[in-house]
Amino acid sequence: MVVLLGLAYAVYYYFTHKNLISTDDAYTDGYIVAVAPRVSGQVISLDVVDNQFVHKGDPLIHIDPRPFAFDRDQAKGRVDSDKAQIANQKLGVEIAKKNFPAALQLAQANLLSAKAQLQLQEANNRRQQNLPRQATTQQEVDTTSSGQQQAEAQVAQAQARVTQAEPVTQSIGQSETQVNQLQGQAEQNVAQLGQAELNLEFTVVRAQQDGWVTRRNVDTGNYVTSGTQIMSLVTPDVWVTANYKETELDGMRPGQKVKITVDAYPDLDLQGHVDSVQHGSGSKFSAFPAENATGNFVKIVQRVPVKIVIDSGLKPDEPLPLGVSVEPTVTLK
Repeated sequence: MVVLLGLAYAVYYYFTHKNLISTDDAYTDGYIVAVAPRVSGQVISLDVVDNQFVHKGDPLIHIDPRPFAFDRDQAKGRVDSDKAQIANQKLGVEIAKKNFPAALQLAQANLLSAKAQLQLQEANNRRQQNLPRQATTQQEVDTTSSGQQQAEAQVAQAQARVTQAEPVTQSIGQSETQVNQLQGQAEQNVAQLGQAELNLEFTVVRAQQDGWVTRRNVDTGNYVTSGTQIMSLVTPDVWVTANYKETELDGMRPGQKVKITVDAYPDLDLQGHVDSVQHGSGSKFSAFPAENATGNFVKIVQRVPVKIVIDSGLKPDEPLPLGVSVEPTVTLK
């Protein structure tokens, strides 16, 4: 009778468990977000405590903003100065567009006047040269000759001024080039102002995701450096990573139902499903993968990580820590 009962139980156990695959080599997993400041400075306030839940955008720490506010004000002053210089230089361009053509016209008019005066002096000089000696004096001859020489000098001087005033387009273009240079400098200063404003904003380190504060290693008064991790955020997304033997993967497919028990919380009744099977064993992605090309080979059953998503059973007042041991049981179909 006992043998029959034992046989019946064995048959019952076989048929009820033949499609169930479980492992105790499993643990909870999730995302851990490293928090690091983007600027360096002294911490003037710590706005969170260990294991506190924060929402995206909540402040975590405040860095002394005074040096960054000073840089911002300096950059803003340079931008305002650039605007004034550009406006003044543009006015100079408008003035140049009128002054340079007018200066050329004036130089050309002076040249015509100088040439007319030269013609008059040349006529006077020829007249004096053609008069008989009794009809003029040596002083008058010298005076008309000197007047002609002065007129020739004035023509040469007027011609030089015309040559100097002729590149009107080039002179206006030079003024416009100065405007372009100032505008380029202004764009650089505007970019520096934007960076200064960003740095001032970065003095408040905020949470980039919802999560729990963990591994905090910063306090008020500490000097923090840009890019150095000061704490971590554990996001609410939790799943199970189960390391199944390679011999247990036959028939395991995404979507299959999974029952999960947690060693830390035996009362939890977690239900989930297989999300995916990693394309590689755990040893393949280890820091020092096994090398079996030489020496004696001993076959070891490999384990492959399987990601299991929790669908139901979690309690809001019992957050599931990462890394705790669980035992998932997959129902194969």
